[in-house]
Amino acid sequence: MLYDLFLHFHHLPGARLMTYISFRAIVAAILGLVISIWFGKYFINLLRRKHISETQRDAKLDPFNVGKKGVPTMGGLVIIAGILVPCLLMGRLSNIYLLLMLLTTVLLGTLGFADDYIKTFRKRKDGLNGWIKIGGQVLLGLIVGLTLRYSPAAVMNETVHTRVENNITVVEKSPEVKSTRTTIPFFKNHNLNYADMFRFLGEEGMYRAGWIFFVLLTVLVVAAVSNGANLNDGMDGMCAGNSALIGIALIALAYVSGNIVLSDYFDVMYIPGSEELVVFLASFVGALVGFLWWNGFPAQIFMGDTGSLTIGGIIGVSAVIMHKELLLPILCGVFLMESVSVILQTQVYKFYKKRGRHVRVWKRAPLHDHFRTSVEQVIQNDPTCTIHFKGSKNLHHETKIVLRFCIVTLILAALTLLTLKIR
Repeated sequence: MLYDLFLHFHHLPGARLMTYISFRAIVAAILGLVISIWFGKYFINLLRRKHISETQRDAKLDPFNVGKKGVPTMGGLVIIAGILVPCLLMGRLSNIYLLLMLLTTVLLGTLGFADDYIKTFRKRKDGLNGWIKIGGQVLLGLIVGLTLRYSPAAVMNETVHTRVENNITVVEKSPEVKSTRTTIPFFKNHNLNYADMFRFLGEEGMYRAGWIFFVLLTVLVVAAVSNGANLNDGMDGMCAGNSALIGIALIALAYVSGNIVLSDYFDVMYIPGSEELVVFLASFVGALVGFLWWNGFPAQIFMGDTGSLTIGGIIGVSAVIMHKELLLPILCGVFLMESVSVILQTQVYKFYKKRGRHVRVWKRAPLHDHFRTSVEQVIQNDPTCTIHFKGSKNLHHETKIVLRFCIVTLILAALTLLTLKIR
């Protein structure tokens, strides 16, 4: 909005600042931070007056007796406001990638809000039907994948080369094409073309099969990261803190992908227009940091599924747009650990239950709950239970667990950026 306005009045002093991605990104981050803090306070007071609060959590399984009943939920609306307003003001709204990110925020925010509404107002612990959640994530994945396939604005230059001649930067680049190439870590040739896996189908067949694979992979990425973020949201400041660090790494990747000189330097594909993701992700990080003002221990508000589903979707879709989805297992390693811990716990428990035994891999799942749960607590609830990984007898307060998980994410984010040079 402001971008188009200032371009129209380009003769005004300072109007050219809006043409700089760095300026718009910094302003978007500050706006996201301020809106989250200001709106967060208003929203918390509103929910308290309406007696809209968390009803499921209590201190029963926490060794430090941290009670969480009565804390307002659905705080994801604060994060969404902190994202949308700066983007609408500072973003280039004609950009296809920014539009996809705004759609992701609204669609998954609506899905998460419906889930929280059913839990809070209908008092149904399970919330929205699981198949409806999956259906919404699949729909978003299809929209993103098919848009990248068919939109004429979603193109890339697979190779770019720059050199300086007579103090002038000369750019040589391959034609703008639609491609199923993606960046892979730790390999000398950074790019992998999904279509190459289907060479046996012939030139035309491999191209079609490559795009089908890409669209299906997009669906998988959106669902996996979205659910991973949802599982990570179990302690004060956990999901918001980890996601902010992931967002900072994504900002760096978006800046490289949208800058022709840096794309050449790091030998990755150049994606025209993807620099607009920097503005979006800056508002995303700003909104998350502002939300931490209220969500840090002891939390005055929870983000609920409104926030966690949206956060995961944003991370997944932005990585797919930049063709960096294969970096997500590293970058979102904490989310991956949480998801794997739940899958292992559930499947092992079901397997042995059919044979009349109660067996657990961890004391509790997701993994972060394992570190604050004692064996005695588990045995008290299930005297016949066998636990494979009991871990240390020293239990940790959730603030220490959150801090350590964030440190792990920081290391993984740094490693993700290093993969651009380690090959």
